[in-house]
Order: sequence, then structure tokens, then C-alpha cells
Amino acid sequence: MAIAIRKASEIVKLQKAGEIVAKTLHYLQENVQPGMTLKEIDQMGDKYVRDLGAVPSFKGLYGFTGSVCTSLNEVCIHGVPTDQEIQEGDILGLDIGTKLDGYYGDAAITMAVGDISKGDEALIACSKGALYHAIESIKPGMRFKELTKILEEYIRGEGFVPLRDYCGHGIGTKPHDEPNIPNYLEGKPNQGPKIKNGMVFCLEPMVCQESGNPVLLEDKWSVLSEDNLRTSHYEHQVAVVDGKALILTQL
Repeated sequence: MAIAIRKASEIVKLQKAGEIVAKTLHYLQENVQPGMTLKEIDQMGDKYVRDLGAVPSFKGLYGFTGSVCTSLNEVCIHGVPTDQEIQEGDILGLDIGTKLDGYYGDAAITMAVGDISKGDEALIACSKGALYHAIESIKPGMRFKELTKILEEYIRGEGFVPLRDYCGHGIGTKPHDEPNIPNYLEGKPNQGPKIKNGMVFCLEPMVCQESGNPVLLEDKWSVLSEDNLRTSHYEHQVAVVDGKALILTQL
């Protein structure tokens, strides 16, 4: 399947959807407090997205029950909002999707709940650092597998490992599209499709401590590492414009 090349007018629409994601993540990061439940956080995010004129695109997507993926501590991605309360010292992944005028936005952060350990600070810094390092490396003509290699080398260089079986992805008029962009390399980096101007995709480093082998919980959504240690996840949506990556999901 071909990777879509977006017109400038489409990228503007994707950026508008992405800006709502960015505003919502910022709002939650500023207002989430110990003692709140994951469902309350989800409801806050849902309302904020709708108040800004978009639709929370995760709500009902593939059967997901929430509007915000709330991934607490050991859960790396796709955490389902429940009545569990967050506590001082927790780390919380927030992943939000929007749909606006037929175009999608998608990004994620992992945030500290109050004061956290130095180890958790390093874990979060790794996923965030890997994301921005990879974005700065993007240029037309490089292969997506080269980008994957850059992500993996950064993560492993910080003493962590990437989660397996899950990946970044294309995005546009569908929430998930070609290509898939893992955080670990299989095959050779000089294989596969090349990055071109006009492509729009999400990079999302998912970082584990000792093992990258995933475990799916009984809710059929929440994914953690088999080591059962804390994890971290960051994501941005980018468009390749005039030879470099433009982040669509930032304030």
C-alpha cells in the first residue's frame, strides 16, 4: 500500500487537529492531581477536546472504551480508564487522538504525578529524548528503517529497551495508516520505503527497562513489559515539509 503524500492544505488541517491534541495534553498535565481516578482524567480530556471543537478519536476506536489512553506506571500503552486513583510518585502516560474536519491528530506524553524517583525521571527522559532526537534526524530520502534504527540506538544507549510488537504509524484521514514505524530494527536499515516531502506520520518511542516483550492484560488493551517494571511513552505527529520534520502536535 502506498504511503500518502499530503497537500499543503491537508497538512494545515492535520495541524489544526494536532494542536487540539497538544492543548489537551498540556491542560491535563497542568491539572491532573493525586487522588483523581483514571476515569476522571479521561472525562476531563474528553470534555476539553470537545470544547475545542474536535471529536476524541479514540472513543470507540476498535472498541476502546475511553477517550484518553491512561497508562499508569507499568502499563506502557493503551491503558483503559478505570476507577483506579493515581498517587504521588506515580508516572502516567496520556495518549490522545482527535478528529477535526475529517483529519486526525495523535500524540502522547508520560507525566510525573508529584515528585518521582530519579529512575522514573530517567525513564521518561529516554522516551522524550528518543522522540526529539529522531524528529531532528528526519530528512527526505532516508528510509523509515533508518529512522527506526535511530530510535532503537537512542533507547538502548540510555540503558533501556524498546517495547516490541507495537509501533508508530502513518496518519491522515485515518487514525492509523501506512507505514508502520517500529522502535526496533528488523532487517537492514537500507531496505523499505523512503521518507518524502508531504508524508505525515507519528513516532512514538515506547520504553521498557529490562525486557521489551509485551504482555497484554485481561482488559485486552493495556500493554506492559514482561519484566513488570515501569515504562514510558512519548509521541508526536510530524509532517515532512521543505526537507524537514514539522511537529504538528505541539503548542
